[in-house]
Amino acid sequence: MDRLARRLGVPDAVVIGLGSMLGAGIFVVFGPAVAAAGGVGLLPALVLAGFVAFCNATSSARLAARYPESGGTYVYGRERLGPFAGFLAGWGFVVGKTASCAAMALTIGAYLWPGQARLVAAGAVLAVTAVNLRGIGKTAAVTRALVALVLAVLALVTIVGVVGGPVHLSRLGEPGGSARGVLTAAGLLFFAFAGYARIATLGEEVRDPQRTIPRALPLALGVVLVIYLVLAVVTLGVLGADRLAGSAAPLVDVVTTAGLPGLAWAVRAGATVAVVGVLLSLVAGVGRTALAMARRRDLPAALAAVHQVHQVPHRAELAVAAVVIVLVLLGDVRQAIGFSSCTVLVYYAITNAAALTLGRDPDRRLPVQVLAGLGLFGCLLLAVNLPLGSVLAGFGVLAVGAAVFGLRRVAGGPVSD
Repeated sequence: MDRLARRLGVPDAVVIGLGSMLGAGIFVVFGPAVAAAGGVGLLPALVLAGFVAFCNATSSARLAARYPESGGTYVYGRERLGPFAGFLAGWGFVVGKTASCAAMALTIGAYLWPGQARLVAAGAVLAVTAVNLRGIGKTAAVTRALVALVLAVLALVTIVGVVGGPVHLSRLGEPGGSARGVLTAAGLLFFAFAGYARIATLGEEVRDPQRTIPRALPLALGVVLVIYLVLAVVTLGVLGADRLAGSAAPLVDVVTTAGLPGLAWAVRAGATVAVVGVLLSLVAGVGRTALAMARRRDLPAALAAVHQVHQVPHRAELAVAAVVIVLVLLGDVRQAIGFSSCTVLVYYAITNAAALTLGRDPDRRLPVQVLAGLGLFGCLLLAVNLPLGSVLAGFGVLAVGAAVFGLRRVAGGPVSD
């Protein structure tokens, strides 16, 4: 079997995790989250989403250290819970994250050239695929540069908001939403954290995975949570709940409200760069899960090929890019985000269920079994409290996957035994 080269250390893995997370929450999800939870519910929803993500990160780290190969929860579910759980996780991840790739690409088009958003989005998909096909080392290097630029833009927005906003902390208590609204907002905000698993799905390319993955996952997640909390306070404090809920570009509105509209172009450029970073790592992660599924014949075996020179799953990544381009030409950003959140939450529910089978870990101070149980419950709770259309679409696609699995078993086809 062709294997991928182990080239990533802790810094590279953290950078890929940051590149996967930074952007989606700050530039896309804050508005809908405030609309669901109100000003008073935004920070609790963000903390709840971060806690569920931390539980998932702990479970993902334990499992990735035990099974250091491409595929993430597709592999963990298969090894710990059986072929069906693995297939359902892989199916949900590939379908949901492919939709997420389309959403990110369309966001790039909307920022750069609204009149030709779909054309720009298709070009972005081709560009990031070309980078990924050059090897995971190139992906990490490009992502490192993108993360540095995005952090600079976010720091600029924070400073401008604090100095010139001003930030009215009383707006953090503005009423609105409900308890269910907080859960809905947390489910949407979870979309912003989900990228940390890219570190696990790249497990076959990480050096010393038993050491690197458990360190990189919580570190990347912790950095992003702090950034999100700071930006949430600044953005809500400057704009207020009503304006933030209706804003299509809240960070642009922050610098405009602070009296520096000339900086809007820099924020828009930063948003574009952030989403390019997300798209870059998303395509890489989906391609590697497709590789793992193809190796076990849960997807066409032709996708299992690894390029002899660049050591990447080139056929899988080209197939993913082709599907994303089709979705870009036909799909809608908002539907893709809700749908992706639902399927990814189910994916992580399977992650936590698989981690529960590992038993206690005497070498860890954290109550890992308790965290896995809370993560499983939290994922399912957030998934069913998403907007109804997202829940129906997400569970509908999972049901189609389950039916495909069952039909293949009845027909005697391969089921990853």
